[in-house]
Amino acid sequence: MPFVFKRLLLTCLLLAGPGSGAQAEEIGTTGELLDGVAAVVNDGIVLRSVLDQQVGTVSDRLEQQGQPLPPRNLLRQQVLERLVMQELQLQRAARLGVKVADDALNEALSDVAARNGIQFSDLPSALEAQGIDYARYRDEVRREMTINLLRQRDVYSRIYVSPREIDQCAARRKASSGEEVEYDLAHILVAVPASATPEQAEERTVRAQGIYDRARRGEDFAQLAIAYSDAGTALEGGALGWRMANQLPSFAADAIVRLQSGEVTEPVRTPSGLHLFKVVQKRGAASGMMVEQVHARHILLQTNAIEDDDTTRQKLVQFRERILKGEGFEAIASVNSDDPGSAAKGGDLGWTGPGTFVPAFQQQLDGLAENEISQPFKTQYGWHVVQLLGRRTYDATDDVIRNRCVAQLRESRAEEETEVWMRRLRDEAFVEYRL
Repeated sequence: MPFVFKRLLLTCLLLAGPGSGAQAEEIGTTGELLDGVAAVVNDGIVLRSVLDQQVGTVSDRLEQQGQPLPPRNLLRQQVLERLVMQELQLQRAARLGVKVADDALNEALSDVAARNGIQFSDLPSALEAQGIDYARYRDEVRREMTINLLRQRDVYSRIYVSPREIDQCAARRKASSGEEVEYDLAHILVAVPASATPEQAEERTVRAQGIYDRARRGEDFAQLAIAYSDAGTALEGGALGWRMANQLPSFAADAIVRLQSGEVTEPVRTPSGLHLFKVVQKRGAASGMMVEQVHARHILLQTNAIEDDDTTRQKLVQFRERILKGEGFEAIASVNSDDPGSAAKGGDLGWTGPGTFVPAFQQQLDGLAENEISQPFKTQYGWHVVQLLGRRTYDATDDVIRNRCVAQLRESRAEEETEVWMRRLRDEAFVEYRL
């Protein structure tokens, strides 16, 4: 994939709460303890002050959503478990050298600012107006991005979808004539550790059945998820959003397709534990679309210890002049471009649709006439010159169907694989609660 493609990010909302993570206890000048430890996690800790901040943030969010708060002790335990899992993932990321570069972090924060209708330079003051410390917010976003990169490395990168599976999925979708159904789902997981004794497994089974009985009697599913779910979505009331049946693991899809809106599945056992799903709403699936595409090619140069921004930019100016005088763009790109994905193709990025490129790159393309070559410009990936080769309106229905199939097939495995991976991290860790 070319360097200029936008990387996947966790959603970072402007109203996100203050950061968390392992920090040292603070001792005053007279020796008094200024903070306490809520949990010891391997060689790290979760501070009580961080736990209190996060409980307050979650409580405020639930109240703003009109969601009744669960008993404070249950909410506090759920938040603490989330902080423990976050700490475990960050520890693993540190061991593996998984890091988020400042340029990537700034790009993510620029997206946050843009989604909220403000300039990146105004983000610190906007956060300050809401009582959120900008430095702490940056740290929180960096942690979320680090965890996302770790999961891509440990989980998503190992999920394989075969061409045959994609073909079969696409054929089913086409045969359905757009009559497939999407489900707005909520989820509760009662985890059963791999090391659980028969008695512990039975206790978890009874617990899951009790939650199911309470949900069927009309208790609020979101409240039950907040209080009792072991899934990563617990504090969001178990909300999974809109999914198609073939986007779900088969064990979930088989149970969900038989339900009406408002109904809940019985507990379903998997390697990660016992799952309950609620169908909040149902709707018809979206169809394909016509999209505006561009065909472009580029040359990417990255700075290093020897060549700074000015030197790199000047090299691209010279490349551009050589091309304008008749030298082949492909030849220069294949020899000099630092984008391995496109250099072998003479810098060709192919036909691409909206949202493919980062904003700085897309902005340059939008301002070019056909066959025009841009002046050198910089993105978080380095310095570029780009040439627009053409524009077209394209019937992307087949591409949309196949792309959705890939995403759905991967997603159907990713959630279960992620839960198993997280349970394994938790089971292999030393965690001592000190509440």
